[in-house]
Amino acid sequence: MGFTKEDIKRIAQEQNVRFIRLQFTDLLGTIKNVEIPVSQLEKALDNKMMFDGSSIEGYVRIEESDMYLYPDLDTWVVFPWVTQDRVARLICDIYMPDGTPFAGDPRGILKRVLKEAEELGYSAMNVGPEPEFFLFKTDDRGEPTTELNDQGGYFDLAPMDMGENCRREIVLTLEEMGFEIEASHHEVAPGQHEIDFKYADAVKAADQIQTFKLVVKTIAREHGLHASFMPKPLFGVNGSGMHCHQSLFQGDSNVFYDEKDKLGLSATARHYMAGILRHARAMAAVTNPTVNSYKRLVPGYEAPCYVAWSASNRSPMIRIPASRGLSTRVEVRNPDPAANPYLALAVMLKAGLDGIANKLPLPSPTDRNIYIMSEEERQDAGIPSLPLDLKEALDEMLRSDVVCEALGDHALAHFYELKEIEWDMYRTQVHQWERDQYLTLY
Repeated sequence: MGFTKEDIKRIAQEQNVRFIRLQFTDLLGTIKNVEIPVSQLEKALDNKMMFDGSSIEGYVRIEESDMYLYPDLDTWVVFPWVTQDRVARLICDIYMPDGTPFAGDPRGILKRVLKEAEELGYSAMNVGPEPEFFLFKTDDRGEPTTELNDQGGYFDLAPMDMGENCRREIVLTLEEMGFEIEASHHEVAPGQHEIDFKYADAVKAADQIQTFKLVVKTIAREHGLHASFMPKPLFGVNGSGMHCHQSLFQGDSNVFYDEKDKLGLSATARHYMAGILRHARAMAAVTNPTVNSYKRLVPGYEAPCYVAWSASNRSPMIRIPASRGLSTRVEVRNPDPAANPYLALAVMLKAGLDGIANKLPLPSPTDRNIYIMSEEERQDAGIPSLPLDLKEALDEMLRSDVVCEALGDHALAHFYELKEIEWDMYRTQVHQWERDQYLTLY
Protein backbone atom coordinates (compact mmCIF):
# COMPACT_ATOMS: atom_id res chain seq x y z
CA MET A 1 0.00 0.00 0.00
CA GLY A 2 3.00 2.27 0.34
CA PHE A 3 2.31 3.92 3.71
CA THR A 4 4.67 6.65 4.88
CA LYS A 5 5.37 7.57 8.50
CA GLU A 6 3.20 10.65 8.02
CA ASP A 7 0.34 8.51 6.63
CA ILE A 8 0.47 6.25 9.66
CA LYS A 9 0.51 9.09 12.18
CA ARG A 10 -2.37 10.81 10.39
CA ILE A 11 -4.52 7.65 10.24
CA ALA A 12 -3.78 6.88 13.89
CA GLN A 13 -5.07 10.32 14.86
CA GLU A 14 -8.10 10.26 12.53
CA GLN A 15 -9.24 6.80 13.69
CA ASN A 16 -8.57 7.37 17.40
CA VAL A 17 -5.93 4.65 17.59
CA ARG A 18 -4.78 4.33 21.19
CA PHE A 19 -2.47 1.30 21.04
CA ILE A 20 -0.18 -0.25 18.43
CA ARG A 21 0.88 -3.87 18.40
CA LEU A 22 4.42 -4.33 17.08
CA GLN A 23 4.05 -7.89 15.82
CA PHE A 24 6.62 -10.56 14.98
CA THR A 25 6.79 -14.35 14.81
CA ASP A 26 8.88 -16.80 16.84
CA LEU A 27 10.56 -19.90 15.41
CA LEU A 28 7.54 -22.10 16.13
CA GLY A 29 5.29 -19.78 14.11
CA THR A 30 3.54 -18.21 17.11
CA ILE A 31 2.61 -14.56 16.73
CA LYS A 32 4.20 -12.34 19.36
CA ASN A 33 3.81 -8.62 19.92
CA VAL A 34 4.92 -5.67 21.98
CA GLU A 35 1.98 -3.33 22.55
CA ILE A 36 2.76 0.36 22.87
CA PRO A 37 0.55 3.42 23.49
CA VAL A 38 0.13 5.75 20.54
CA SER A 39 2.39 8.26 22.32
CA GLN A 40 5.32 5.92 21.47
CA LEU A 41 4.42 5.60 17.78
CA GLU A 42 7.06 8.06 16.62
CA LYS A 43 9.75 6.12 18.48
CA ALA A 44 8.56 2.84 16.93
CA LEU A 45 8.56 4.31 13.42
CA ASP A 46 12.16 5.39 13.96
CA ASN A 47 13.16 1.76 14.73
CA LYS A 48 14.00 2.58 18.35
CA MET A 49 11.68 0.15 20.15
CA MET A 50 13.63 -2.49 22.06
CA PHE A 51 12.45 -5.80 23.52
CA ASP A 52 13.87 -8.75 25.44
CA GLY A 53 14.68 -11.44 22.87
CA SER A 54 15.67 -13.98 25.54
CA SER A 55 11.99 -14.46 26.38
CA ILE A 56 11.08 -15.62 22.84
CA GLU A 57 11.33 -19.25 21.69
CA GLY A 58 14.43 -19.79 19.57
CA TYR A 59 15.79 -16.26 19.85
CA VAL A 60 18.83 -15.50 22.07
CA ARG A 61 20.34 -16.15 25.50
CA ILE A 62 19.66 -13.85 28.43
CA GLU A 63 23.12 -12.28 28.24
CA GLU A 64 22.48 -11.05 24.69
CA SER A 65 18.79 -10.24 24.95
CA ASP A 66 18.44 -6.66 23.66
CA MET A 67 16.83 -6.61 20.22
CA TYR A 68 15.11 -3.98 18.10
CA LEU A 69 11.80 -3.98 16.23
CA TYR A 70 11.92 -2.46 12.74
CA PRO A 71 8.30 -1.98 11.58
CA ASP A 72 7.40 -2.66 7.95
CA LEU A 73 5.27 0.40 7.20
CA ASP A 74 3.32 -1.42 4.47
CA THR A 75 1.84 -3.78 7.10
CA TRP A 76 0.03 -0.98 8.94
CA VAL A 77 -3.60 -1.84 9.62
CA VAL A 78 -6.21 -0.77 12.17
CA PHE A 79 -8.05 -3.76 13.64
CA PRO A 80 -11.72 -3.37 12.64
CA TRP A 81 -13.17 -5.37 15.55
CA VAL A 82 -12.34 -2.68 18.13
CA THR A 83 -14.47 0.49 17.80
CA GLN A 84 -13.32 2.47 20.85
CA ASP A 85 -9.69 2.95 21.92
CA ARG A 86 -8.75 1.36 18.64
CA VAL A 87 -5.75 -0.90 18.16
CA ALA A 88 -3.47 -0.98 15.10
CA ARG A 89 -0.77 -3.37 13.98
CA LEU A 90 2.68 -3.19 12.37
CA ILE A 91 4.63 -6.35 11.47
CA CYS A 92 8.29 -6.00 12.33
CA ASP A 93 11.67 -7.36 11.33
CA ILE A 94 14.09 -8.10 14.17
CA TYR A 95 17.49 -6.41 14.33
CA MET A 96 20.47 -6.63 16.65
CA PRO A 97 21.77 -3.57 18.56
CA ASP A 98 24.59 -3.18 15.99
CA GLY A 99 22.00 -2.67 13.22
CA THR A 100 22.36 -6.09 11.59
CA PRO A 101 19.35 -8.35 10.90
CA PHE A 102 18.83 -11.04 13.55
CA ALA A 103 19.77 -14.41 12.04
CA GLY A 104 16.94 -16.21 13.86
CA ASP A 105 14.10 -13.96 12.66
CA PRO A 106 11.83 -16.15 10.49
CA ARG A 107 10.74 -13.17 8.38
CA GLY A 108 14.38 -12.26 7.87
CA ILE A 109 15.23 -15.84 6.89
CA LEU A 110 12.61 -15.76 4.13
CA LYS A 111 13.93 -12.40 2.93
CA ARG A 112 17.45 -13.82 2.79
CA VAL A 113 16.39 -16.75 0.57
CA LEU A 114 14.38 -14.38 -1.63
CA LYS A 115 17.57 -12.34 -2.03
CA GLU A 116 19.28 -15.49 -3.32
CA ALA A 117 16.46 -15.90 -5.84
CA GLU A 118 16.86 -12.29 -6.89
CA GLU A 119 20.58 -12.83 -7.47
CA LEU A 120 19.63 -15.68 -9.81
CA GLY A 121 17.39 -13.32 -11.79
CA TYR A 122 14.00 -13.95 -10.18
CA SER A 123 12.35 -10.75 -9.03
CA ALA A 124 9.48 -12.33 -7.12
CA MET A 125 8.10 -15.55 -5.69
CA ASN A 126 4.32 -15.41 -5.78
CA VAL A 127 2.44 -17.56 -3.27
CA GLY A 128 -1.24 -18.40 -2.93
CA PRO A 129 -1.80 -20.20 0.40
CA GLU A 130 -4.89 -22.22 1.34
CA PRO A 131 -4.95 -22.62 5.14
CA GLU A 132 -7.81 -24.78 6.43
CA PHE A 133 -9.24 -24.73 9.95
CA PHE A 134 -11.87 -26.29 12.22
CA LEU A 135 -14.53 -24.52 14.27
CA PHE A 136 -15.29 -26.11 17.66
CA LYS A 137 -17.85 -25.16 20.27
CA THR A 138 -16.68 -23.69 23.56
CA ASP A 139 -17.91 -24.61 27.03
CA ASP A 140 -19.53 -22.36 29.66
CA ARG A 141 -16.12 -20.97 30.64
CA GLY A 142 -15.20 -20.19 27.03
CA GLU A 143 -12.70 -23.06 26.85
CA PRO A 144 -12.53 -25.05 23.59
CA THR A 145 -14.19 -28.46 23.37
CA THR A 146 -13.89 -31.10 20.66
CA GLU A 147 -17.59 -30.73 19.83
CA LEU A 148 -18.05 -29.52 16.25
CA ASN A 149 -20.47 -26.76 15.44
CA ASP A 150 -21.88 -28.48 12.32
CA GLN A 151 -22.05 -31.76 10.43
CA GLY A 152 -21.59 -30.21 6.98
CA GLY A 153 -19.41 -31.50 4.17
CA TYR A 154 -17.64 -30.17 1.12
CA PHE A 155 -19.35 -27.02 -0.25
CA ASP A 156 -22.44 -27.56 1.94
CA LEU A 157 -24.74 -24.63 2.72
CA ALA A 158 -26.75 -23.73 5.82
CA PRO A 159 -28.47 -25.36 7.66
CA MET A 160 -25.84 -28.10 7.25
CA ASP A 161 -23.03 -25.51 7.39
CA MET A 162 -23.62 -23.90 10.80
CA GLY A 163 -20.33 -22.03 10.52
CA GLU A 164 -21.56 -19.99 7.56
CA ASN A 165 -22.28 -16.78 9.51
CA CYS A 166 -18.96 -16.92 11.33
CA ARG A 167 -17.10 -17.59 8.09
CA ARG A 168 -18.92 -14.74 6.34
CA GLU A 169 -17.94 -12.30 9.10
CA ILE A 170 -14.34 -13.51 8.85
CA VAL A 171 -14.39 -12.75 5.12
CA LEU A 172 -15.84 -9.27 5.65
CA THR A 173 -13.27 -8.51 8.33
CA LEU A 174 -10.41 -9.70 6.13
CA GLU A 175 -11.65 -7.56 3.24
CA GLU A 176 -11.82 -4.56 5.53
CA MET A 177 -8.16 -5.23 6.36
CA GLY A 178 -7.11 -5.23 2.71
CA PHE A 179 -7.39 -8.92 1.78
CA GLU A 180 -8.77 -9.84 -1.64
CA ILE A 181 -10.88 -12.91 -0.90
CA GLU A 182 -11.37 -15.25 -3.85
CA ALA A 183 -13.59 -17.92 -2.26
CA SER A 184 -14.81 -19.33 1.05
CA HIS A 185 -16.50 -22.65 1.64
CA HIS A 186 -17.10 -25.57 3.95
CA GLU A 187 -14.40 -28.20 3.64
CA VAL A 188 -14.74 -32.00 3.53
CA ALA A 189 -14.81 -32.74 7.26
CA PRO A 190 -17.61 -31.63 9.61
CA GLY A 191 -16.71 -28.28 11.18
CA GLN A 192 -13.88 -27.70 8.68
CA HIS A 193 -13.55 -24.54 6.58
CA GLU A 194 -11.38 -22.87 3.96
CA ILE A 195 -11.06 -19.24 2.89
CA ASP A 196 -8.87 -18.53 -0.13
CA PHE A 197 -7.23 -15.15 -0.64
CA LYS A 198 -5.36 -13.78 -3.63
CA TYR A 199 -1.72 -14.63 -4.14
CA ALA A 200 0.99 -12.18 -3.14
CA ASP A 201 4.76 -11.99 -3.03
CA ALA A 202 6.22 -14.46 -0.55
CA VAL A 203 6.81 -12.10 2.41
CA LYS A 204 3.38 -10.53 2.10
CA ALA A 205 1.78 -13.99 1.72
CA ALA A 206 3.43 -15.18 4.95
CA ASP A 207 2.34 -11.96 6.69
CA GLN A 208 -1.20 -12.58 5.44
CA ILE A 209 -1.22 -16.15 6.76
CA GLN A 210 -0.32 -14.88 10.23
CA THR A 211 -2.93 -12.10 10.02
CA PHE A 212 -5.49 -14.59 8.70
CA LYS A 213 -4.99 -16.87 11.71
CA LEU A 214 -5.40 -13.95 14.10
CA VAL A 215 -8.62 -12.77 12.42
CA VAL A 216 -10.13 -16.27 12.23
CA LYS A 217 -9.49 -16.94 15.91
CA THR A 218 -10.74 -13.50 16.97
CA ILE A 219 -14.02 -13.62 15.00
CA ALA A 220 -14.66 -17.24 15.97
CA ARG A 221 -14.37 -16.29 19.64
CA GLU A 222 -16.98 -13.56 19.12
CA HIS A 223 -19.32 -16.31 17.84
CA GLY A 224 -18.68 -18.50 20.87
CA LEU A 225 -16.47 -20.82 18.85
CA HIS A 226 -12.82 -21.88 18.93
CA ALA A 227 -10.93 -21.90 15.61
CA SER A 228 -8.09 -24.42 15.44
CA PHE A 229 -5.37 -24.74 12.83
CA MET A 230 -4.21 -28.02 14.35
CA PRO A 231 -3.40 -30.34 11.41
CA LYS A 232 -5.41 -33.36 12.62
CA PRO A 233 -7.67 -32.52 15.56
CA LEU A 234 -10.03 -35.48 15.05
CA PHE A 235 -9.50 -39.13 14.17
CA GLY A 236 -11.38 -40.56 11.21
CA VAL A 237 -11.92 -37.35 9.21
CA ASN A 238 -9.75 -35.19 6.96
CA GLY A 239 -7.09 -33.04 8.55
CA SER A 240 -6.30 -29.42 7.74
CA GLY A 241 -3.69 -28.60 5.14
CA MET A 242 -2.13 -25.40 3.87
CA HIS A 243 -1.55 -26.00 0.17
CA CYS A 244 0.94 -23.47 -1.19
CA HIS A 245 0.58 -22.40 -4.83
CA GLN A 246 3.86 -20.86 -5.98
CA SER A 247 5.54 -19.43 -9.05
CA LEU A 248 8.64 -17.41 -9.91
CA PHE A 249 8.63 -14.18 -11.90
CA GLN A 250 11.13 -12.12 -13.85
CA GLY A 251 9.54 -8.70 -13.92
CA ASP A 252 6.02 -9.24 -15.28
CA SER A 253 6.85 -12.62 -16.81
CA ASN A 254 5.93 -15.92 -15.14
CA VAL A 255 9.00 -18.08 -15.75
CA PHE A 256 7.02 -21.25 -14.99
CA TYR A 257 5.00 -20.92 -18.21
CA ASP A 258 6.01 -22.19 -21.64
CA GLU A 259 3.26 -22.15 -24.24
CA LYS A 260 5.21 -24.61 -26.42
CA ASP A 261 5.29 -27.30 -23.74
CA LYS A 262 2.56 -29.95 -23.76
CA LEU A 263 1.65 -29.12 -20.14
CA GLY A 264 2.52 -25.43 -20.48
CA LEU A 265 5.43 -25.87 -18.05
CA SER A 266 8.84 -24.34 -18.64
CA ALA A 267 12.12 -26.12 -18.02
CA THR A 268 12.55 -23.77 -15.04
CA ALA A 269 9.26 -24.97 -13.55
CA ARG A 270 10.26 -28.59 -14.03
CA HIS A 271 13.64 -28.10 -12.37
CA TYR A 272 11.95 -26.20 -9.53
CA MET A 273 9.53 -29.07 -8.97
CA ALA A 274 12.40 -31.56 -9.11
CA GLY A 275 14.10 -29.62 -6.32
CA ILE A 276 10.95 -29.64 -4.20
CA LEU A 277 10.59 -33.39 -4.70
CA ARG A 278 14.29 -34.06 -4.06
CA HIS A 279 14.21 -32.27 -0.71
CA ALA A 280 10.61 -33.02 0.31
CA ARG A 281 11.50 -35.46 3.09
CA ALA A 282 14.08 -33.04 4.52
CA MET A 283 11.66 -30.09 4.38
CA ALA A 284 8.89 -31.98 6.18
CA ALA A 285 10.12 -31.01 9.65
CA VAL A 286 9.47 -27.39 8.65
CA THR A 287 6.37 -27.75 6.45
CA ASN A 288 4.82 -30.31 8.83
CA PRO A 289 6.40 -29.33 12.15
CA THR A 290 4.39 -31.05 14.88
CA VAL A 291 3.87 -34.55 16.19
CA ASN A 292 0.25 -34.16 15.12
CA SER A 293 1.19 -33.21 11.55
CA TYR A 294 1.99 -36.82 10.72
CA LYS A 295 -1.44 -38.01 11.83
CA ARG A 296 -2.71 -36.03 8.82
CA LEU A 297 -0.20 -37.47 6.33
CA VAL A 298 -1.82 -40.91 6.10
CA PRO A 299 -3.67 -42.57 3.20
CA GLY A 300 -7.41 -42.16 2.86
CA TYR A 301 -7.96 -38.54 3.84
CA GLU A 302 -6.80 -36.62 0.72
CA ALA A 303 -3.53 -35.52 2.33
CA PRO A 304 -0.41 -36.39 0.31
CA CYS A 305 1.78 -39.11 1.78
CA TYR A 306 3.98 -39.76 -1.24
CA VAL A 307 6.64 -37.71 -3.00
CA ALA A 308 5.34 -37.44 -6.55
CA TRP A 309 3.70 -34.97 -8.94
CA SER A 310 0.87 -34.86 -11.46
CA ALA A 311 -1.09 -32.43 -13.58
CA SER A 312 -4.31 -34.47 -13.30
CA ASN A 313 -4.26 -36.19 -9.94
CA ARG A 314 -4.71 -34.92 -6.38
CA SER A 315 -3.05 -37.82 -4.56
CA PRO A 316 0.61 -36.77 -5.19
CA MET A 317 2.44 -34.13 -3.18
CA ILE A 318 2.65 -31.68 -6.09
CA ARG A 319 -0.24 -30.85 -8.38
CA ILE A 320 -0.28 -28.54 -11.41
CA PRO A 321 -3.56 -26.56 -11.48
CA ALA A 322 -5.22 -26.15 -14.87
CA SER A 323 -4.67 -22.38 -15.27
CA ARG A 324 -1.89 -21.32 -17.63
CA GLY A 325 -0.13 -18.13 -18.67
CA LEU A 326 0.49 -15.75 -15.78
CA SER A 327 -1.42 -18.19 -13.53
CA THR A 328 0.85 -21.18 -14.22
CA ARG A 329 1.91 -22.45 -10.83
CA VAL A 330 3.01 -25.38 -8.72
CA GLU A 331 0.73 -26.47 -5.87
CA VAL A 332 2.67 -28.08 -3.01
CA ARG A 333 0.07 -29.93 -0.98
CA ASN A 334 1.82 -31.39 2.06
CA PRO A 335 2.36 -28.25 4.23
CA ASP A 336 -0.08 -27.76 7.09
CA PRO A 337 -1.21 -24.60 8.93
CA ALA A 338 0.87 -25.39 12.02
CA ALA A 339 3.95 -24.52 9.95
CA ASN A 340 5.77 -21.25 10.45
CA PRO A 341 4.84 -19.71 7.06
CA TYR A 342 8.09 -17.74 6.74
CA LEU A 343 10.25 -20.81 7.31
CA ALA A 344 8.04 -23.09 5.19
CA LEU A 345 8.21 -20.75 2.19
CA ALA A 346 11.95 -20.24 2.71
CA VAL A 347 12.77 -23.97 2.57
CA MET A 348 10.46 -24.61 -0.39
CA LEU A 349 12.01 -21.75 -2.34
CA LYS A 350 15.54 -22.87 -1.44
CA ALA A 351 14.74 -26.42 -2.59
CA GLY A 352 13.25 -25.16 -5.84
CA LEU A 353 16.25 -22.92 -6.50
CA ASP A 354 18.56 -25.90 -5.90
CA GLY A 355 16.61 -27.79 -8.54
CA ILE A 356 16.99 -24.90 -10.99
CA ALA A 357 20.68 -24.28 -10.26
CA ASN A 358 21.58 -27.95 -10.68
CA LYS A 359 19.08 -28.60 -13.49
CA LEU A 360 17.66 -31.54 -11.55
CA PRO A 361 15.63 -33.88 -13.78
CA LEU A 362 11.91 -34.10 -13.01
CA PRO A 363 10.62 -37.65 -12.51
CA SER A 364 7.75 -38.82 -14.68
CA PRO A 365 4.31 -37.72 -13.49
CA THR A 366 2.18 -40.11 -11.48
CA ASP A 367 -1.32 -40.01 -12.92
CA ARG A 368 -2.60 -43.10 -11.10
CA ASN A 369 -4.21 -42.93 -7.66
CA ILE A 370 -1.17 -43.54 -5.47
CA TYR A 371 -3.34 -44.50 -2.49
CA ILE A 372 -4.41 -47.76 -4.21
CA MET A 373 -0.90 -48.67 -5.39
CA SER A 374 0.92 -51.39 -3.49
CA GLU A 375 4.23 -50.67 -1.80
CA GLU A 376 5.99 -52.72 -4.48
CA GLU A 377 4.30 -50.67 -7.24
CA ARG A 378 5.36 -47.43 -5.55
CA GLN A 379 8.95 -48.66 -5.24
CA ASP A 380 9.01 -49.70 -8.91
CA ALA A 381 7.72 -46.23 -9.84
CA GLY A 382 10.36 -44.56 -7.66
CA ILE A 383 7.81 -42.91 -5.36
CA PRO A 384 9.14 -42.45 -1.80
CA SER A 385 6.96 -41.69 1.19
CA LEU A 386 7.06 -38.57 3.29
CA PRO A 387 8.39 -39.16 6.83
CA LEU A 388 6.12 -41.20 9.07
CA ASP A 389 6.70 -39.09 12.17
CA LEU A 390 8.40 -35.96 13.43
CA LYS A 391 11.54 -37.78 14.56
CA GLU A 392 12.14 -39.21 11.09
CA ALA A 393 11.54 -35.76 9.60
CA LEU A 394 14.05 -34.13 11.98
CA ASP A 395 16.70 -36.71 11.10
CA GLU A 396 16.10 -36.09 7.38
CA MET A 397 16.35 -32.33 7.92
CA LEU A 398 19.81 -32.59 9.47
CA ARG A 399 21.05 -34.63 6.50
CA SER A 400 20.09 -31.92 4.00
CA ASP A 401 22.59 -29.17 3.27
CA VAL A 402 19.91 -27.30 1.34
CA VAL A 403 17.38 -27.13 4.19
CA CYS A 404 20.09 -26.43 6.77
CA GLU A 405 21.42 -23.55 4.65
CA ALA A 406 17.92 -22.15 4.19
CA LEU A 407 17.36 -21.96 7.94
CA GLY A 408 20.87 -20.85 8.84
CA ASP A 409 22.93 -22.10 11.79
CA HIS A 410 21.09 -20.15 14.50
CA ALA A 411 17.53 -21.05 13.49
CA LEU A 412 18.47 -24.64 12.65
CA ALA A 413 20.03 -25.31 16.04
CA HIS A 414 17.19 -23.74 18.03
CA PHE A 415 14.41 -25.20 15.86
CA TYR A 416 15.91 -28.69 16.13
CA GLU A 417 16.30 -28.38 19.90
CA LEU A 418 12.68 -27.25 20.38
CA LYS A 419 11.36 -30.03 18.17
CA GLU A 420 13.48 -32.71 19.82
CA ILE A 421 11.99 -31.66 23.15
CA GLU A 422 8.49 -31.88 21.63
CA TRP A 423 9.19 -35.35 20.23
CA ASP A 424 10.64 -36.58 23.53
CA MET A 425 7.64 -35.31 25.49
CA TYR A 426 5.33 -37.13 23.09
CA ARG A 427 7.44 -40.30 23.05
CA THR A 428 7.50 -40.64 26.82
CA GLN A 429 3.88 -39.69 27.46
CA VAL A 430 1.32 -42.44 28.15
CA HIS A 431 -1.69 -41.80 25.92
CA GLN A 432 -5.32 -42.75 26.42
CA TRP A 433 -5.17 -45.11 23.42
CA GLU A 434 -2.53 -47.18 25.22
CA ARG A 435 -4.63 -47.44 28.37
CA ASP A 436 -7.68 -48.43 26.32
CA GLN A 437 -5.66 -51.10 24.49
CA TYR A 438 -3.48 -52.56 27.21
CA LEU A 439 -4.74 -51.81 30.73
CA THR A 440 -7.04 -54.83 30.94
CA LEU A 441 -5.29 -56.95 28.30
CA TYR A 442 -2.06 -57.34 30.30
